[in-house]
Amino acid sequence: MISTLTFTPACGPVHGWADGEVIRATGIPYATAGRFTAPVPATDWEEPFAATAPAPACPQVRSAFLEEVLGGAMAALPRDEHCQRLSVTLPRDVAPDERLPVMVWIHGGSYTTGAGDAPIMDPARLVAEQRVVVVTVTYRLGLFGYLGSGHHRPANLGLLDQLEAFRWVRRNIAAFGGDPDQVTAFGQSAGADAVAHLMATPGAASLFRRAILQSPPLGISRGRAAMNAAMNRAADVVTADTPVAEVVALQAEVAAHATSFGLMGAMAFGTQYGHHPLPEEDEIEAAWDRAAPHIDVLIGHTTEEARLHIPTATTLQRWIRLPVVGPLVRRAVVGHVTAAVYSRAIRRFARRHVRAGGTAHTYQISWAAPGNEYGAAHAIDLPLLFGGEHTWSGTGLVAGADWEEVDAHGRQLRRLWAAFARGTALDEKGRIPGALRYRRAQDLPWAAVTGWTGPADTPMSRPVPPPGHPPRAGRSEHRQGLPVAVLEA
Repeated sequence: MISTLTFTPACGPVHGWADGEVIRATGIPYATAGRFTAPVPATDWEEPFAATAPAPACPQVRSAFLEEVLGGAMAALPRDEHCQRLSVTLPRDVAPDERLPVMVWIHGGSYTTGAGDAPIMDPARLVAEQRVVVVTVTYRLGLFGYLGSGHHRPANLGLLDQLEAFRWVRRNIAAFGGDPDQVTAFGQSAGADAVAHLMATPGAASLFRRAILQSPPLGISRGRAAMNAAMNRAADVVTADTPVAEVVALQAEVAAHATSFGLMGAMAFGTQYGHHPLPEEDEIEAAWDRAAPHIDVLIGHTTEEARLHIPTATTLQRWIRLPVVGPLVRRAVVGHVTAAVYSRAIRRFARRHVRAGGTAHTYQISWAAPGNEYGAAHAIDLPLLFGGEHTWSGTGLVAGADWEEVDAHGRQLRRLWAAFARGTALDEKGRIPGALRYRRAQDLPWAAVTGWTGPADTPMSRPVPPPGHPPRAGRSEHRQGLPVAVLEA
């Protein structure tokens, strides 16, 4: 029998439950929405809400590959297209007057898979060790949330769901021991891409003051209009009355229309510029610039992001298996795709953020399970942050790893993430030996003067102020908290 605890947020009383070193309140509704409609805040309630069941996952296509890599634990979660729920995890010994830093997690999965309450993303270790409050958000995916023509099927519904979740946190998190003025948005992969685009929405700075972007695929976030149009034409058969199972079945057919668009097709669904709440594509840089002085950023990637998908690249296998040449081919492919999709755009994002008056650090994660075919691949940061030995045991991503080693590196990574969320100023550069290194991001021309020797990127579209250029008028008075830089490989 679950022992319940009662919280009294503004939305209405909530019954949570104790679970070891943490307290959980799971599956709380933060918004409601019909099929293909924008979300509205969930109606307040008077009777206690039993927050003792996990948030349901958005209906999605089962992926045998992801189950091999990340495990099939999500199979136990219920499915519901009305999945706008969130879960709160807090330390068991929070004092009534405490106000702890809040970290709001946006899960990844190419905008088509995943769930906030997937067991491999259980935040209990992060919460108990670092004394933070973690909120995990479940939102609409795929055809339900991330493809729209702007007519009968609006775009960016999943992004609008996430905005409602942050508004719920702002209004209610103090009742769970969280500080609504110390909120950090963090996400991985598509979740990090979503956080980046949330930063470009009006009022973002009032909802969170820091952002951790783990492996955002920013290199394929632009120039997607033609691909979206092709997919939308294929999706016209989907209506508000199409049965859920048929919508899920049609999703693969719709995604197939993205395959001719190169690397972008690897993340067919996603945010769409020029549709509420995002600006036109040529205005996105200006929107990010406006947010920069108000939101500190920590952004980075793994050293071998693209290695996750090498086993599924059947055309490459005959080359990769060749003696002597095979490892060179794999290294070249992994390096090229990692740079094209992740690292180059991440560095540009960080430098633009600094140029616009923000602070940022960039980082690179290099840890890998010994002898594992995936190496330091996309998602290798997840077992370092979340879950435990019981949730990651048997998964392909960490096969061959000693869990004590995973947890030792993980403790240091969780400490670094939580320090950033608390507003602690990070060093100019630092490292977790064998796992991660980071560096404060610098505007490129100024960095060149001071001896920075990293690779140069394509010049930004906006003019770059010369070294020593005076700060933009009004930028200093908008700074919040301690100066925190961005981690760079």
